[in-house]
Amino acid sequence: MSTDLTDEEHPERRPVIVGVDGSDASIDALRQAARISSRLDLPLKVVSVWQYPLMLGTYVPDVNWAPEADAQAVIQTTIDAAFEDELPGEMSTSVRKGTPAHVLIEESEHAEMLVLGSRGHGGFAGLLLGSVSSACAEHAHCPVLIVHSDRAELLRDE
Repeated sequence: MSTDLTDEEHPERRPVIVGVDGSDASIDALRQAARISSRLDLPLKVVSVWQYPLMLGTYVPDVNWAPEADAQAVIQTTIDAAFEDELPGEMSTSVRKGTPAHVLIEESEHAEMLVLGSRGHGGFAGLLLGSVSSACAEHAHCPVLIVHSDRAELLRDE
């Protein structure tokens, strides 16, 4: 049995997807996702999610607020911080409306891997509030890597 495949027989190259929000943890997650996608020769997809703020009472949005533009700016700022001058080869970006966990779980249906940063919400507050990373780890349709920046800092200091 031959393992040689023609281009038509190759399965789709599913991307490594990374969710970013501009935090230090998401910058570290983007760097890690870029390393993984490069080593696996897979595309890298950077995703930022926006939603209208949840408020009690009446919400009157700022007429000058452009959420898609803000989310795209978050992506660009995160990319600039993660890579400075040398960008990954095959990288795309996506801005989506919705709740971060829901959107990233949807995105995971078409991903080889989902990479997320962890902000280290633990203890009682973490149990009550939950988190995007824990929801994705539980419900994603692909492997999930959660990058713990705080832990890496602690290990460097020892």
